[in-house]
Amino acid sequence: MPTLNWDGDDLILDCHLQPRASRDEFCGWHDGRIKIRLTAPPVDGQANTLLVKFLAKQFAVSKSCVSLISGQQSRQKRVRIHAPKALPEVLKTTDQSL
Repeated sequence: MPTLNWDGDDLILDCHLQPRASRDEFCGWHDGRIKIRLTAPPVDGQANTLLVKFLAKQFAVSKSCVSLISGQQSRQKRVRIHAPKALPEVLKTTDQSL
């Protein structure tokens, strides 16, 4: 499964989350998905809420432009980002061995 795909102007991103991390960051790859560390715990949707906020900032869009497609209760998530205005450096590289 590819990490990201374009669907018109929208970017579909496959990611693997690590909740309760020391900071919010992209941190490489995990099974072909971009790995994201988040400080929020996986309780009551807190990690999902922070993921939306984090991705909105990274892709320079509003939070309303970021939506979870699948994986609401899982570490493996699929996210739609409507018309991203920026692409984080980690996604510009094709080397997934980081």
